[in-house]
Amino acid sequence: MDMEYDPSKELDSRVPDGPLHEKWDKRKEEMKLVAPNNKPDYEVIVVGTGLAGSSAAASLGELGYDVKSFCISDTPRRAHSIAAQGGINATKNYPNDGDSIWRLFYDTIKGGDYRSRESNTYRLAQLSSNIIDQAVAQGVPFAREYGGELANRSFGGAQVSRTFYARGQTGQQLLLGAYGALMRQVNEGNVTTYPHREMLDLVLMNGRARGVITRNLYNGQIERHTADAVVLCTGGYGRIYFLSTNAFNSNGTAAWRCHKKGAYMGNPCYVQIHPTCIPQSGEYQAKLTLMSESLRNDGRVWVPENKDDVDKDPSDIPEEERDYYLERKYPAFGNLVPRDVASRNAKIMVEDKGYGVGPKNNAVYLDFERAIKEKGRDYIDDKYGNLFDLYEEITDEDPYERPMRIYPAVHYVMGGLWTDYNLMSNIPGLFVGGEANFSDHGANRLGASALMQGLADGYFVLPHTVGDYLARNREPLNKEVYERVDYSGGVLEARNYMDSLDDVLAGHGAFEAAEQSVKDDIQELVETAEENRKKPEDKQTTVMDIYRDLGQIMWDKVGISRSESGLKEAITEIRELRDKFWNSVVLPTETEKFNKNLEVAGRVSDFLELGELMAKDALHRGESCGCHFREEYQTETGEAKRNDEDYAYVAAWEWTGADKDWALHKEDLEFENVELKTRSYE
Repeated sequence: MDMEYDPSKELDSRVPDGPLHEKWDKRKEEMKLVAPNNKPDYEVIVVGTGLAGSSAAASLGELGYDVKSFCISDTPRRAHSIAAQGGINATKNYPNDGDSIWRLFYDTIKGGDYRSRESNTYRLAQLSSNIIDQAVAQGVPFAREYGGELANRSFGGAQVSRTFYARGQTGQQLLLGAYGALMRQVNEGNVTTYPHREMLDLVLMNGRARGVITRNLYNGQIERHTADAVVLCTGGYGRIYFLSTNAFNSNGTAAWRCHKKGAYMGNPCYVQIHPTCIPQSGEYQAKLTLMSESLRNDGRVWVPENKDDVDKDPSDIPEEERDYYLERKYPAFGNLVPRDVASRNAKIMVEDKGYGVGPKNNAVYLDFERAIKEKGRDYIDDKYGNLFDLYEEITDEDPYERPMRIYPAVHYVMGGLWTDYNLMSNIPGLFVGGEANFSDHGANRLGASALMQGLADGYFVLPHTVGDYLARNREPLNKEVYERVDYSGGVLEARNYMDSLDDVLAGHGAFEAAEQSVKDDIQELVETAEENRKKPEDKQTTVMDIYRDLGQIMWDKVGISRSESGLKEAITEIRELRDKFWNSVVLPTETEKFNKNLEVAGRVSDFLELGELMAKDALHRGESCGCHFREEYQTETGEAKRNDEDYAYVAAWEWTGADKDWALHKEDLEFENVELKTRSYE
């Protein structure tokens, strides 16, 4: 069925007027404030404890709000942000190489192939330096030069060195800083933590987000939690591909359940494939390992020029018989082209042309031979030693003696819940931060910008915008006031917002109905599994089998490259797999204790719906841009071919019900400060 677009459903991003560099300051000046003595009267729920969630909860707690922090693991220290290796971007310009707020803004807009909102991207660049100051004050041990200055290195998509790093542990160290700030607020009594909880529904009252329903993953207990505002910082949905660089617990359920309650899903087909990962080595592997993009500063990517040499030892292939294809095709940026460009070229060399190396012929080489000869082993060890150790531990190969084998893997999603300039979704009171929102990155994220966005949102944006929402909506509003101040885009009727944020109790009917809906969903899974267990064994399937099959469909047909025929096949195959799930899946059915299979079944059920929307979003976007590469839309040299006339907008999808098609909303992207150009790194 074709999805229809209604022009009346265009979205208003609520971006302030005025020059680009003044917009954020202007918005802050317009904001209303909550008096310090009144802040403890407001309850704010923050779901997720990665960089965005921990920093948001800590900052809101420090301001004095009554914050509830929900963690899917036993501690925020296990959030997947800890796995980020290479660094965090900021515009300090310590190397004096020409960096500036404008240059970071422009690199991000260009890197995202001109598919991001100018105002949000500029604000991100503005706030980047504040993040470094905050982290240093927390004791984050950034690398330093001999004289004591903070060190910088380069990342893909930039010609300056603006990436701050803590060897290969940048995410871990930044998360520990945010975790320390969070625990301080817990000790102060401003934040209450709820570990090992999974959010399974959003509670709406009078059209506003007023709480969540969670499941205690230890004992299966379903819980109700009230709030005056909900902040969702639950990361991305890259695990839909099964094999990815994300932790197994990373999932899209919280965001998807909000989507089914009315929050729009923006640009869901924008999925970043990271070019520098250890390739798959076994059929039953459950995760892929990221090797930091920072390695491409000194490592050179190549394959043999002669296809007959792919199984040779790399040391037996002389320099003149190696194809350093990124250096050959993109001389201005070389091995530091953006991730989408590097990934697509790796796929071309391995899958399309058959130059893959390694035991499974599924990799390219990342070679440090020249850097070691020119700069010395101590230099490489000092910059990348722990990454080299990680690689050797996993592959049993010494990267000092032979090149690393790398290949692209799903890493980060630029799509997510649509938000306005204030990071509020179209549901009033539901704010979304970090990777969970449709982000500031457009169709491709530059390396070292994920940590930047998560911390900018948590430390410096959400504390302002959540407070403004609370201040404006505590008192009853008349229609004129609503039309002047509401940032929701006017998606729902004004009468839905006439009520103030009166205190609510968990016994309210809206909470009772939401809890019952969650219990019904779980019971449906249990009863389905019990019924399927009565069938012959050849008619039974495990959750993991369904999950792997879904991941393979997504990788093959909604992965590095897409085509009209492949996307249509993916939609059909996902629907068939969804039917298979409900007609054959078996799993342990205990609901009142720890049950990992039941957890995963709920997430896979959501992925089976989200996967169809991702394919439909990719099918509807008749262009190539950034990571969204449609084979029908490419230049003569094989680069992405955008269609700015027809597709310079955010596609935001509305759930209209099970077995119904999504409704399309659009936010037109206006470029007043940058010129739309064909992206080139040559």
